[in-house]
Parts: sequence; structure tokens; C-alpha cells
Amino acid sequence: MPELPEVETTVQGLRPMLEGQRLTLVETRRADLRRPFPADLRQRMTGATVTGLSRRAKYGLIATDRGDTMIFHLGMSGRWRLDPESLGAHDHLLVETAPGHRLTLNDPRRFGSVDLVETAALAAYPPFAAMGPEPLGAGFDAAYLAAALAGRAAPIKAMLLDQRIVAGLGNIYVCEALHMAGIAPTRAAGRIARPRLVALVAAIREVLAAAIVAGGSTLRDYARPDGELGYFSKQWRVYGREGEACACGAPVLRRVDSGRSTFHCAVCQR
Repeated sequence: MPELPEVETTVQGLRPMLEGQRLTLVETRRADLRRPFPADLRQRMTGATVTGLSRRAKYGLIATDRGDTMIFHLGMSGRWRLDPESLGAHDHLLVETAPGHRLTLNDPRRFGSVDLVETAALAAYPPFAAMGPEPLGAGFDAAYLAAALAGRAAPIKAMLLDQRIVAGLGNIYVCEALHMAGIAPTRAAGRIARPRLVALVAAIREVLAAAIVAGGSTLRDYARPDGELGYFSKQWRVYGREGEACACGAPVLRRVDSGRSTFHCAVCQR
């Protein structure tokens, strides 16, 4: 599933083609993805001018001058295609701009979603209402994390994947950040000392920033809007490397927690 860096890369790829442009056509090519497209999507978006593109957690946001924001989630296999030569069977949303560009939201598995809300009401959008701060934002620091984790006996990995604690972190990047910070994924979240939380926040930021520069990680058929595959997977420290040697020489271990694979090093991470 595309995670925060993949969605950020997608937004960055869409920005040059959409920001400041008038949408001459917004057309759905089927009734639904994971849930139905908004019934009035075409009416409210066609003719509007895109005023900005941004991201919240793993959602992309396309704001318009009509006071609406289209929210898209890429699900398991979604991606945007820019100026495709032809429309394919899995191009479920078509967007055309005044300069003549064509963009399609392609989603073979149809686990993605598209919603349309008033921009002023974004904070109340159900998936956003209880979300924690962005991991790359100013509101996410060691002081915040210490307060959010105080008294929590749950494993630190589970807490970092909880969107109420911090928005947008996924399995790959949590495994990588915990390894970089030298913290065992099973350590009780509320018992991690402040200096180690400082290191953890720095590791999360560093891992996400590096992944965004690399265009994300290639998982199944994920690709950036320009069609290129992300290559951060070549930089993975532990994720997907069970049995291989960690930088310290010890083998990378894998365990399954709540259906998710956790990769870690028993020597480096305590």
C-alpha cells in the first residue's frame, strides 16, 4: 500500500500540471472505487481552478477556487497517470485541464477512494477528525511524543502506527525509523526515555525525507505519476531483509504482530 512518502511524491508530481489550472473536464468512468464517487463530483469540479495541492497523512488533497477540496486515497494499487496515450480499463477517474493535459486515476484493485468536501470543513472530515500531527510538521517533536505515550504499555511500533498518535506513518517506515533510532519495536511505549524519543523523532523525519527524495518504495505495482518506480527500497535497513545481515553483522529478524511483519535487529535495537 502506498505510504506517506509515496503520496507526497504523487502530490509533488501532480502539482506542476494542476496547480493554477482550470479543469475543463472531471469525469468518472465507473460508479465506485472502495466506495461510490461523489454524485456531484463532475458538476462541482468541472470549470473550477485548482488553487493548491497538499497531503494529509496518506491522503492527497486538491483544492479549488469554489471552496471545495477533492480528497483521494490510493488504496492498495492506485496511482495517477499523466497524459496517457490512451485510457485503460483501470483508469476510473479522468481529469482534463485547460492547457490540454489529461490525468487519470488508475486503480486496478479499486481499494482507493475519492471524496469531495468543503475546504473549510476539512478538519471535520471523518478520517482527519482524530488524527495526530504530521510527522514532518512542527507539532511532532519529542515533547509531544512523550506526552502522547505517557503511561502506555503497548509496544512502540503499535503506537507509531496509531493514526491518533501520529498521522500517516506506515509499516515500512516505522520499521526503518525504529532501527535507525536503536529502539526495539516491542519496547513499551511509555517507558522510552526522553533522549531516545528525541532520536526517534529525528529518525522518523530522516527516513521519510529520504524516501520522498527517492520517490517512495516500490511495492507491487506502485509507480509515481511519471511512471517511474520509487527506489527507496534499495536503501532499506531492515524491512524485507529477514535473514540478511544488519549493518552490525547480526541477522535481521522478522516477527508478525497483528498481521503485519516487523523487521528488526535484536542486537542494534533495545
